[in-house]
Amino acid sequence: MSDQHFPARLADVGAQVEATLERLLDAQPLPGEVARPQRLLAAMRYAALNGGKRLRPFLFIESARLFGVEGAGVLRAACAVEMVHCYSLVHDDLPAMDDDDLRRGKPTAHKAFDEATAILAGDGLLTFAFDVMADAATHPDPRIRCDLALGLARASGLGGMAGGQQLDLDAEHAAAPLDHAAIAQLQSMKTGALLRFSAEGGAIFADASDSDRNALADYGRALGAAFQIADDILDAEGDEAAMGKRVAKDAGRNKGTLVGILGLEAARSLRDELAEEAVNALARFGDKADVLIAAARFTASRAS
Repeated sequence: MSDQHFPARLADVGAQVEATLERLLDAQPLPGEVARPQRLLAAMRYAALNGGKRLRPFLFIESARLFGVEGAGVLRAACAVEMVHCYSLVHDDLPAMDDDDLRRGKPTAHKAFDEATAILAGDGLLTFAFDVMADAATHPDPRIRCDLALGLARASGLGGMAGGQQLDLDAEHAAAPLDHAAIAQLQSMKTGALLRFSAEGGAIFADASDSDRNALADYGRALGAAFQIADDILDAEGDEAAMGKRVAKDAGRNKGTLVGILGLEAARSLRDELAEEAVNALARFGDKADVLIAAARFTASRAS
C-alpha cells in the first residue's frame, strides 16, 4: 500500500469503528443492566465518538485481517480497545492529572460536563470495554475471549498504561530528571503497552501461532515507541489548531521526554529507526503486511 492511499484506508476503518461504537453506546440497556443514565451515557459518547484517528482499533483490525479474519466480532473487540484508550484520555485530562481543557479540538469531558461525571464516564468506558470483550457476540471461543481480556488488562493496568501514568506523575516531582532508560520504560507503559496489544490482539483474535503473535507484538512495541517520540516532537513544535489540544506543555510541567534529552534532530532519527524496526518485525508476512507497514511509516510522519 502506498503512503498516499493509507489515509483513506485509515479513514474507512475509522468510520466502521465509529459506527460500531455508536451502536454499542446506545441508550437501550443490555440484559443484566438496570438502566443507562442519560447524562453518564452522554458523557461516555462525548468522549468516545467524533474524534481521533482510531489508530489502536485500526491496528487490531488490520492485524486480524492479516490472517484472513474480519467482520463484526473483530470490530467489537477493536472498539473495546478504543474505549480503554478513550477512558484514559478522559482521566488524563482531569485537573488532578494533566489538567487540560482541550482534546480533539473540543472541550475536554470534565469541561463539557463536570469532573465527577467525567470520572464516571472514564470508569464506564473502561468497564464496558471488558463487557464487550467478554461477550460471546465478540468471539464464539471463550478461550480466545479470555486471552483478549487478559491481554487488554495487562496492557491497561498496573504494569501497563495506569502504571505508566503514575510514573509520569512521579517524574513531575522528581529531584532529578529521568534518564533515557527511565523515560523509555515510562513511555512503553503509558503509551506503548496499549499500542502493542492493539497489534497483537488481532493475532490473538485470529488464533494465530505464538511466533506470529510475537512478531506482531514486536511490531507494536516498536511502533508504540515511535508514536510517543513523534507525539513529543509535535508537542515541542506542533500547532495547537492542527493538534486539537494544548502543545508545549511537557516542558512546562517538567515532564521527561526523549526530545528533551536527545534534542529534536536525534529524536527524529530515533523515531524513524523505531518505525523501520516495526516494519522489519513484519518481514515474515511479506506483502500481506503492507497496510501495517504503511501504518508504521504514517506513525513516524504524522503531523497531528
